Amino acid sequence: MNRKWKAAFCFWIAGLLLALASPAMAQTPSKAPSKAPAAKSSAKAKLLDLNSATKEELQALPGVGDAYSQKILDGRPYKMKTDLVRKKILPQATYDKIAGMVIAKQSTAAPATKAPASKAPPKGGLL
Repeated sequence: MNRKWKAAFCFWIAGLLLALASPAMAQTPSKAPSKAPAAKSSAKAKLLDLNSATKEELQALPGVGDAYSQKILDGRPYKMKTDLVRKKILPQATYDKIAGMVIAKQSTAAPATKAPASKAPPKGGLL
């Protein structure tokens, strides 16, 4: 093959590749950014606190009726939402339905502690 034929052959191959690639690149324009991050943050803001929710709010959760909501109230306070299963308040299947909808916030009150120990050295002792 001489140089002219090689150049023509390469030209046709390049054109063929361009023709095949252009439909793939001419896809429909992408949609606006999804609202998943916004939905995630708003869902996080709507988490139900197990330690402060009312009985009616708890009953609105899927699989939680009158009996389970009362058991949740009686089992307070919760350190973690998994305490619902650990303390046998809810069965695992019911917990799995509501796990993404609840949270166990800790109280903001400081825990009662003993008075701090004095840093003064003991009297009459050797130093």
